[in-house]
Amino acid sequence: MLVQQILRSKADDGVVTVAPGTGVRAAVEVMAARRIGAVVVSPDGKRIAGILSERDVVRELGRRGTGCLDEPVDRLMTATISTCQCGDTADAVLGRMTEGRFRHMPVVEEGQMVGLISIGDVVKARLMELSMEKDALEGMIKGF
Repeated sequence: MLVQQILRSKADDGVVTVAPGTGVRAAVEVMAARRIGAVVVSPDGKRIAGILSERDVVRELGRRGTGCLDEPVDRLMTATISTCQCGDTADAVLGRMTEGRFRHMPVVEEGQMVGLISIGDVVKARLMELSMEKDALEGMIKGF
């Protein structure tokens, strides 16, 4: 399965972004309200400055306490981002996410962000693919 197929299967809410300079508290409120684990930090919704994830916030809360919530997202976000393209396979993306120990990956085409996939999206897609393969094999064995 390809990344573009995973994007098509998602409910199209678009990528949730916050602008650089947004307060961490405001970004966390967005994540809580939308029930998501990360927001992309972007000046225009297309270029990626970084990602702020639950993990980034929890790490700093543990280190420095609640004062970090009053800082801009730029200070807590992960700035070095691994991206994928629509033509990448689910297996390749899953491998990169697992190896890099991150759960969200922006999809970029021609230098612009076109989507965001989570490890949950990729696992769901792989499970669907495996189920279809199983059904096809059972059909072949049973002669259907």
